Amino acid sequence: MQRLRKLPEIKTVKPNIDVFKSVKRQLLEWVAMRASKDGNVKIKTILAIPYNPYEPEPYERWTLQGLFDLEHEVMVGEEFWDFLGGKGTYEDLLNVFEEAGLELYDEIDEKMRSIKNKN
Repeated sequence: MQRLRKLPEIKTVKPNIDVFKSVKRQLLEWVAMRASKDGNVKIKTILAIPYNPYEPEPYERWTLQGLFDLEHEVMVGEEFWDFLGGKGTYEDLLNVFEEAGLELYDEIDEKMRSIKNKN
């Protein structure tokens, strides 16, 4: 049975190099621990970034370069969500967020005004 293990939380889609180094180190440690029990085990690590802030350009964060194989170890936005939920999942998520935003627009606007007025 496979077990998922959580990495230290990355709080932004544009982390600094020290965060990427920490994540890479943790992944390598987990791979080494697992492979030490069975040298023939197949292990795939993936760094998932939930959205691409550079859209429509590709995600090319300089702090990621050289640490990860961008083609095989990193999933960004649509690729990640469709990997989890199947083809079309990313588009479905965008539609849900758009619908929720439209439905809750007045409530969100009112809350933002009250926060602005407190400052």
